[in-house]
Amino acid sequence: DVNFGEGVKIVAPVNLYGCTIGSSCFIGPFVEIQKDVTIGEKTKIQSHTFICGLVEIGANCFIGHGVMFINDLFNGGGPAQGDKTKWKSTSIGNNVSIGSNATILPVTICSHTVIGAGAVVTKDITEAGVYAGNPAKLIRML
Repeated sequence: DVNFGEGVKIVAPVNLYGCTIGSSCFIGPFVEIQKDVTIGEKTKIQSHTFICGLVEIGANCFIGHGVMFINDLFNGGGPAQGDKTKWKSTSIGNNVSIGSNATILPVTICSHTVIGAGAVVTKDITEAGVYAGNPAKLIRML
């Protein structure tokens, strides 16, 4: 039930279901991409990355190894227990690079942004630049 564009390269094993993968994408091994995710064309997703439902990633992006996307903020003190109405969405612009082991909470990240390795993005990023740390903060403009 995955909608693939042309020229997608996948290195097994992967777990993909109910998602859309744009043309000329690369998906590395041990990646999970869940239902209701859209990946833009020419985006590269490295190994051991988890992309939960309600995430949209733009074109020409790079997602490093072990990046974790979160859609459940545990607002009730614990997991939503399958109540998808409590999940939040994430939107990543075009030409965004996210370094290895970053954690991306439900946010919007504008195009032409770099997220450093190990960063924890807790708030929307509306200005292109390099962001790093926990919580992620602007290091320099691009």
